[in-house]
Amino acid sequence: MTQLRTCLLLVALCVLLPARALPWQTQSAPKAAAPIASAEGKPSAPASLPAAHPLEKADLEAFFDGLIPIQMERSDVAGSTVLVVKDGKELLKKGYGYSDLTKKAAVDPDTTMFRLASISKLFTWVSVMQLAEQGKLDIDADVNNYLDFKIAPAFGKPVTLRNLMTHTGGFEEVIHDIIFVDPKRAHSLRDFLIANQPRRMYPPGEIPAYSNYGVGLAGYIVQRISLEPFEQYVSEHIFLPLGMKHSSFNQPMTAELAPDVSDGYRATTEKPAIGFEIFNPAPAGGVSSAAGDMEKFALALLNGGELDGHRILKPETRDAMWTPQFEASPALPPICMGFYQTWRNDLRFIGHDGDLVAFHSMFLIEPTERLVVFVSYNSAGSAGRNRTELLNGFADRYFPAYTPPAYQTFPVKELKDIAGNYESTRRADSTKLAISNPAGQGVASVDKDGVLTVDVYKDLRGHTRKWKPIGKDLWQIEGEQGRLFAIRDSSGRITRLAVSFAGVQFQRVPWYEHKTFVGISLAASLLILLPVVIASLIRFGRRLLFRNRPALKPQPGTLWITFGGRVAAFLWMFVTLWLVILSVNLQDEAVPSFPKIIGYFWLINWFSVLAVFFSLFAVVGGIRIWRRANLRTISRVKFSLVGAACVFLTWYSIHWNLIGPIHRL
Repeated sequence: MTQLRTCLLLVALCVLLPARALPWQTQSAPKAAAPIASAEGKPSAPASLPAAHPLEKADLEAFFDGLIPIQMERSDVAGSTVLVVKDGKELLKKGYGYSDLTKKAAVDPDTTMFRLASISKLFTWVSVMQLAEQGKLDIDADVNNYLDFKIAPAFGKPVTLRNLMTHTGGFEEVIHDIIFVDPKRAHSLRDFLIANQPRRMYPPGEIPAYSNYGVGLAGYIVQRISLEPFEQYVSEHIFLPLGMKHSSFNQPMTAELAPDVSDGYRATTEKPAIGFEIFNPAPAGGVSSAAGDMEKFALALLNGGELDGHRILKPETRDAMWTPQFEASPALPPICMGFYQTWRNDLRFIGHDGDLVAFHSMFLIEPTERLVVFVSYNSAGSAGRNRTELLNGFADRYFPAYTPPAYQTFPVKELKDIAGNYESTRRADSTKLAISNPAGQGVASVDKDGVLTVDVYKDLRGHTRKWKPIGKDLWQIEGEQGRLFAIRDSSGRITRLAVSFAGVQFQRVPWYEHKTFVGISLAASLLILLPVVIASLIRFGRRLLFRNRPALKPQPGTLWITFGGRVAAFLWMFVTLWLVILSVNLQDEAVPSFPKIIGYFWLINWFSVLAVFFSLFAVVGGIRIWRRANLRTISRVKFSLVGAACVFLTWYSIHWNLIGPIHRL
């Protein structure tokens, strides 16, 4: 199960999420106007700050030349592109490594196009706001007003474009056909949205759950209202006015620009490259662009929507897009209209990250400093620590000002309210992806000294992070700047945790879904059924090999598991085997094949149905065995354990959707 979860989440979370959307990511705290008082009322003493390095080309080039090549070697990355702009002046624009390993083609920051994944969303939101400026869209109206199909009603509230911009539309996660390399499998945007409409898990506007589907919906609305294909609209209304000649949403790329698109690699030792990753829905992740073009986009945003006399937004529209729209606490970075904030030291960046299988990118603007930082890598190994390491190192080198808050003292009993299992609000509950939910949980616990830990989340060194309270329900990582805020319901119980990425939160999990309970119960159930399978195979083999010998008979007072229980045991083992085979095959593929995944789940689905049917006989046998006389206790216990194992596996297969619609992922 752990292998299966890892592989499915490679697609659903790690591959498709922005890096700072990941749980408990090391994030920076906001600028403190004054030190926060401790419980005794004494402010913390400001730490002595290192001197800032001069933000100039020579120092920047030395910094990046020292860091990027090391990252590329450590993470097995073929190529990277970097951009830094300050006050409208380009300080650094540079390529590292190769865009094509076979041809040894070097990365050119002006022409080499990297696949920027979720950074695409910013172009989609600018497009939406362009149409809103013209009075063609109302971002607070029901999106159904602009569609030729309907978003199913739920919670008595409509979904709006503002909800989509803040990822509070309430949609559950969908990944079916979200990424592939065969252009023959491409769908129209409309067909994709209709075929993959997700269930709504939360009332709109209340709980964030990062959603590619929601952004695709917004892109289709742009297409509908403008009467232009989405790719054409962005090209004509953003790329062309800004002179972004090496940017495109076309998937696959046009023949004219295809030679400029960097190949993507799982590892530099693996050839050929992964291939051009086609992302569905395109408005959420389909853009390809060069560092030089992203510089033009950033400058236009910094200049209030205008560059070289060409305007893509009114200043007031740009200001509205950068205004916080949703936050759990003022102490955490908010999400704005599609842009989200990232805090480090005194800097409040606004922008987005992007991730495909191979490409991993970061695009950030600091409005006060008029600063732009952009980086993209073209290999899968960069999905982990590289961007966080780069951003933290950059901010600490050139903008080191930071006043740490004081840790506060609260009764440990009160702090322990936070203890429990939590899972991301960005997940699927009604599809087969739910099977990965238990393994994705984090277990929060507070020790006797009031230090909070979450078992599965580590810092860049691989050490478990330690959080200490700095206010009521507000925690900060010891020695770092990441924060966590506990959200309580009307009864005062902590139900969710908010972290430094406002696009997701983490919900408390009921006891029966705890990963420890589920994992131990699953392992125990399979271990109970395994001897039944082994004993049945031994008896069957003995009959085949020694036909002339008398058949084995149970000892007096002993019963063998009946036919229904034996069949159920075989079927549950078969289901488990196919889950393991699925996970192994997914690990061997650079880009998982969704038709193949669905084929596996077809088998798993129907063999689970058969297993549930025969489990009924095992359960009945486990109950009736206690009514029979003259039986050894071991037989009664054996039948009961097999029945109990079948009960749990039946619940597991239904609750986690092993049984259910096969095409939904």
